[in-house]
Amino acid sequence: MIRWWISALQLAELFVSSMVHLLYGFYIFSTAVAGDLSQALNEWFIKPNANIEVKREDPSGTNVDALPPIVLVHGIFGFGKGRLGGLSYFAGAEKKDERVLVPDLGSLTSIYDRVLGGFRARELFYYLKGGQVDYGEEHSKACGHSQFGRIYEQGHYPEWDEDHPIHFVGHSAGAQVVRVLQQMLADKAFKGYESTSENWVLSITSLSGAFNGTTRTYLDGMQPEDGRMMKPICLLQLCRLGVIIYDWLDIPWLKAYYNFGFDHFSTSWKKMGLWGLVDCLLGNAGPFATGDWILPDLTIQGSIRQNCHLQTFPNTFYFSYATKRTRKILGVTVPSGILGIHPLLFIRVLQMSQWRHPPDVSPPYKGYRDEDWQDNDGALNMISMTHPRLPIEHPSHFVVNDSECLPLQPGIWYYKIVEADHILFIVNRERAGFQYDLIYDSIFERCRKHVVRKTLLTLPNQAPE
Repeated sequence: MIRWWISALQLAELFVSSMVHLLYGFYIFSTAVAGDLSQALNEWFIKPNANIEVKREDPSGTNVDALPPIVLVHGIFGFGKGRLGGLSYFAGAEKKDERVLVPDLGSLTSIYDRVLGGFRARELFYYLKGGQVDYGEEHSKACGHSQFGRIYEQGHYPEWDEDHPIHFVGHSAGAQVVRVLQQMLADKAFKGYESTSENWVLSITSLSGAFNGTTRTYLDGMQPEDGRMMKPICLLQLCRLGVIIYDWLDIPWLKAYYNFGFDHFSTSWKKMGLWGLVDCLLGNAGPFATGDWILPDLTIQGSIRQNCHLQTFPNTFYFSYATKRTRKILGVTVPSGILGIHPLLFIRVLQMSQWRHPPDVSPPYKGYRDEDWQDNDGALNMISMTHPRLPIEHPSHFVVNDSECLPLQPGIWYYKIVEADHILFIVNRERAGFQYDLIYDSIFERCRKHVVRKTLLTLPNQAPE
């Protein structure tokens, strides 16, 4: 009887979670459509009287085109400029500086592959340098998709090199994508670009970054045994079915409005037909069958596999903001209020704060403790967001006031802890209020005023050329 009661509660929770996510997705989509219609009507009825040319200089007289770009990289289910109409994933933060790029990467494509190095990182590289995205022959054959992807006739920053480095700001999984990209630059992993190096990256700023995985993946349906497979009935299975059908229908205007990033799998009805759809739904084909999607990379085990190959480099500046919406009452971790947490995340904040690793399953790493993973923001655990910790801890410095760590030193993860849920600083600027400007103004000011690479440092085991 107790077992039946527990199963009924789990099904009820699954129903509530799926409905909340579905309604929020519909809200975002309808908001974007309404914004586009409003803009189109304004342009139709209100004609501009004159074209005003604005000179690209900041108030200090600096040539804006000479400034290093600040690249904002979205996270899971995210989107870049040009998707969802005029809606901004970063809630308009790109307007705070004249030299900001917002790439559109696959929202559910994988972060890391042991053969390829980085999937979304490759998309980001070609977005900046130009050319056709090459996913790698070996990886493409193993996962059953096309080797080549989107073509960028003109890169958004083709001059990118060691003398013209870039500031990267990544939200959630986007922060780990940037780390993978920097490692690939250091490893010279891009065919035809033998001169790349880690010094192409001037700074990395993480906003709720997914460095060490999250226990939410297990709550949503990933198996804690290996962090690769999904439970038969879970939220992620519903997500999988929805994505497969969305891509199979292949409605052009809809795909142009929002894309999950799996076009290289050719899952359109035009190419695979009805039986191909059945094959994907049964889990015999497509990205979910091969594990070539983002969720396995966000488990604790998947993040450890990534971090084994990722370094913190001595000439790059690192900063991270770890968000949390929990507090301790009489030694018990609970959500820090109700009104301050987005409805999409409240249930998960509560569940993650009470997460217990199954006692009959081996822990994801030696020394794992449940209490270390209880503070969270509804999507990621705070321990995961401060800096890379697993399998080895990278140099770090906890920051209370920004001024105390100036001048900044490269090769160290400076991190702050912010009272916020996982989506407070994206999509809806009004939710964050004054905190929104405090966060983004500090990020942009740091990039422009305090991150300066004067001379490249020499590692102890390296001789200067």
